[in-house]
Amino acid sequence: QVQLVESGGGLVQPGGSLTLACSLSGDAISAYTMGWYRQDPQNQRELVAVITRAGSTNYADSVKDRFTISRDNAKNMVYLQMNRVRPEDTAVYHCIADKDPFKLFILEHTFWGQGTQVTVSS
Repeated sequence: QVQLVESGGGLVQPGGSLTLACSLSGDAISAYTMGWYRQDPQNQRELVAVITRAGSTNYADSVKDRFTISRDNAKNMVYLQMNRVRPEDTAVYHCIADKDPFKLFILEHTFWGQGTQVTVSS
């Protein structure tokens, strides 16, 4: 059974940086399109970033040019580098995976992690 575990969340000041990590167990991450979505305190969900098996990336407009998604297939890991964070980035960030890329883009992914809290505040 595939399991996703996120790490790296915490409290960060506006303008700061944070790196989230997600480990996949139970299968080879190379078989999956991976992504991150976030759920804010108002329970709104937003797909933040996606990286395909080939390494192509897509970002929400709200994080473009600030966040970077990457993957390390050898380590079965995916990362989200968050730069120049803003208070509105405060949310629980979930790692998601699916062998069908389309399912990620419509947030009907097959696998997801429990999430890691990111709080942006001074």
